Amino acid sequence: MIFLKLNHTLLSAILVVILAANYYNADGQTLVKQGMPVPENFCINSNEMQLYLMIKEYRMQHNLPLIPLSKSLSYIAALHAKDLFLNHPDQGTCNFHSWSNKGSWIPFCYPKDENKKNSVWDKPRELTKYPSKAYEIAYWENNPLETDTIIMVWKTEEYFNNFLLNTGKWQGKTWKAIGIAVYENYACAWFGETQDPAGEVFVCGHIPQKQVKDSVSPVDSAIVKPVISILPKDSASGTYYIIVKTNLSPDAANKLVKNMQTGDYPHAKVLNTEGKIRVSVFETSDKGTASVKLREVKKSYKDAWLYKR
Repeated sequence: MIFLKLNHTLLSAILVVILAANYYNADGQTLVKQGMPVPENFCINSNEMQLYLMIKEYRMQHNLPLIPLSKSLSYIAALHAKDLFLNHPDQGTCNFHSWSNKGSWIPFCYPKDENKKNSVWDKPRELTKYPSKAYEIAYWENNPLETDTIIMVWKTEEYFNNFLLNTGKWQGKTWKAIGIAVYENYACAWFGETQDPAGEVFVCGHIPQKQVKDSVSPVDSAIVKPVISILPKDSASGTYYIIVKTNLSPDAANKLVKNMQTGDYPHAKVLNTEGKIRVSVFETSDKGTASVKLREVKKSYKDAWLYKR
């Protein structure tokens, strides 16, 4: 009896620890374990900061408030972008929001695994101290990404743009945290309605200065101002091509272009750069024009994308 009593006490203590380490919904179902703090030395690179500033500027043009750049959500974005590039969990019925079984997280095939007990949007609180769900947009190209291409695609596609401007499904929501990551061919952004207790994230090699009392917001003074000088120079100059096909043989590409030139795309051409053959249907030096044209081309070629050189 004493032995059973002691074991009952021990089991009760273990249960208390487990309960304290998990989130529960209204029905008492386990949702996800509480994550660990983001590593203190975690930082983002200057291209990621530039993409954040582009989103900030875009929202300002629409009279929308700044979204604080989140350390936790940027960490989640970085983990996921690397997982997508290195492990490719987006296979079969699993899309870009999926997570592989190659890391210290719960594997997830989205939307196959999505249910009330387990959500891919719980990744921030599974892997960090971020206290609630957050939602992701992801982008892929078959060559390393540039920030101006990413923002153009996100602004052009309605699904992405709804996140950036709180329209559509997200109308009436208030984003209080955003995380950004760009890794090789993938870009991820996470949006949350809850402030990040982990606070701000800084650009690698540039620890943010203490906040100063001036006319800008705390996020501007603590994050943006110290890093402006290290951001890449404006990369808007160049030629933008709308690519509809890639990885074709030279003969197949030339044949396709001839057919296109006699149809709706008289300016179609074959591009042979970086060891890759691509078919372009439109080119311009103005990224705004390219963005508008891309929307039109996608009606015929849904996988069309912008390539800049």
